[in-house]
Amino acid sequence: MVRVLVGELASAVGGTVTVKGWVNTLRLQSKVQFVVVRDHTGAVQVTHRRGGAEDALGEVLRGLTVESAVEVTGRVVANPVVKLGGLEIVPERVVVVSAAEPGLPIGPETGAEQRLNWRFLDLRRPERRLVFEVQSTVEQAMREVAAEQGCTELHTPKLMGTASESGAEVFEVGYFDRTAYLAQSPQFYKQMAIAAGLDRVFEVGPVFRAEPSFTSRHATEFTGVDVELAWTDSAEEVMAFEELMLRRVLERVAGRHGEQIGRHWNTPVVVPELPFPRLTMAEAMTRLRAAGWDAEGVREDLDPEGERLLSALVAEESGHEFVFVTRYPASVRPFYHRRPDGEPGLTDSFDLLWKGIEITTGAQREHRYDRLVAQAAEKGMDTSPEGPLGRYLDCFRYGMPPHGGFGLGLGRVLMQALGLPSIRDAVFLFRGPNRLEP
Repeated sequence: MVRVLVGELASAVGGTVTVKGWVNTLRLQSKVQFVVVRDHTGAVQVTHRRGGAEDALGEVLRGLTVESAVEVTGRVVANPVVKLGGLEIVPERVVVVSAAEPGLPIGPETGAEQRLNWRFLDLRRPERRLVFEVQSTVEQAMREVAAEQGCTELHTPKLMGTASESGAEVFEVGYFDRTAYLAQSPQFYKQMAIAAGLDRVFEVGPVFRAEPSFTSRHATEFTGVDVELAWTDSAEEVMAFEELMLRRVLERVAGRHGEQIGRHWNTPVVVPELPFPRLTMAEAMTRLRAAGWDAEGVREDLDPEGERLLSALVAEESGHEFVFVTRYPASVRPFYHRRPDGEPGLTDSFDLLWKGIEITTGAQREHRYDRLVAQAAEKGMDTSPEGPLGRYLDCFRYGMPPHGGFGLGLGRVLMQALGLPSIRDAVFLFRGPNRLEP
């Protein structure tokens, strides 16, 4: 028979169906056998009343193991006593497609590292699978907004001849007779697309960072969402684009998954009001130091503690989960961030914090060749035509329009949307300094 999903059984009451999935739990009594079968849409109770010594079906059920893949054919019966949707299947035939070995290597109480070792089993749990259902909704909403805003979607190279970001460690790979690098960012390629006249570009793709970070929000490989917009006058236009995108994302997530997220992760999905709060770095520092952070006044940038505290202060004052922090010092920003006229120590840049974690860095870029070269030289970078920035700088020699953009970490968005404890739970297969498997 044609497979019927568990989530569709309510429309098949009284009929005979075949469901295909995994054995979730077993309760095999002498007179009645209960098997809960789970697919990606839900779980259903299979109820079989034993028929004596010649009960072949009962013997099949008695030999089942948890997580075996099975096909169950039977009649759908309404039974208000059954907790799983008030439905059960009275089986006529059960086929063991692939038996699971007895004794699973992980269970509900297993620690994070062991769960990652057996990720395919871990993801069979509905709350783990929900992460990727939400991820699909998030990406669909992002692409929807990008298309509405006139963006062209790109796929930039991930093998590069030079490092794409200054200051961050890179992965080197052998490339025939030379060394290549895994892309730390599509930044330079996004700007090349602006120079090429594509006007607005959007990308979802892998990013690699060889930083030995062991925090709950860092990974050595992650999925980045990047946007670059031509003919912008300031970072304000970039922030307006991003907050519009994130509002749409959370509208979609709340509508499609809000109830499940609340049930499985106890996290409310809040659709944010526009515009998001904005604070300059100077304003943020003043508020944070008044609250006891960096009492010595020596920091130029926010650390994780400062990000958490600032988000808490903004939430207390405005009820908003997001806050843009703007006008970062030039000393802590890349050379390609534009500096406002008359304020060489600042940049027209921003970070976006969401519930205490930075999820985005963005800026108005410096599009003027002479100033860009000067800012790169100030950072101690080689700006010669033969140097690592040569090809990048060429893009600014023949009419580069003003532009700005941002990069957003998809895993961090999912982690915050669902209230997950670590980015390890927000990606399919985590990669970190000590993990290359599975």
